[in-house]
Amino acid sequence: MNKQMAVDILLVEDNPNDAELTLRALKKHNLTNTLQWVKDGAEALDFLFLRGNYADRNNHTPKLVLLDLRLPKVDGLEVLKAIRANPDTAMMPVVVMTSSTEERDIVSSYQLGANSFVSKPVDFNEFMKVVADLGFYWTLINKAPPGGASA
Repeated sequence: MNKQMAVDILLVEDNPNDAELTLRALKKHNLTNTLQWVKDGAEALDFLFLRGNYADRNNHTPKLVLLDLRLPKVDGLEVLKAIRANPDTAMMPVVVMTSSTEERDIVSSYQLGANSFVSKPVDFNEFMKVVADLGFYWTLINKAPPGGASA
């Protein structure tokens, strides 16, 4: 992907199988043209805050971050905390999409400002539908606040 291209969806997922299913579901509904997949929390922070390999990326804030919790290098809750602490990304929609169903993960995610918490369905068809619905809603239906996520 051209680093200067605007990104609408940032997928933060270390599991290649889950990432492939997510990409497949979004592609089926034409929602992958402006998607970036990063494989760990440190890379997500570099992408969002224009550091490291992403220092020359344009400053377009994604319309949506699909964030796994169990990530290498920097875990998902730390990524979420950093997103909410920065005025440039604080209002960006973040959907925690994880295999966890633990109450503490749900509570922590919402306390740190997640817009939604979705447990990844085990069933293939259900997984595909949930991801497509999330992508459709957050990138096409949801209205970002003025000067917010898409500024």
